[in-house]
Amino acid sequence: MKEINKDMRIGELLYVDEIIAPILMRSGMHCLGCPASQMETLEEACMVHGIDCDALTGQINEILATR
Repeated sequence: MKEINKDMRIGELLYVDEIIAPILMRSGMHCLGCPASQMETLEEACMVHGIDCDALTGQINEILATR
């Protein structure tokens, strides 16, 4: 089973599963293609965008569990 955590870098997350990019975009992270964002952790990106990281991580992992 694929699973992510808040310490993973955005660049890593995008390679875990193709469904992750649209989830992040819908949550307000529209800068996924920015070179700087590739080195941010999910937790750092959530903090910058005012997103509850634990909730987002849980949502993504729930979706990944069904794939």
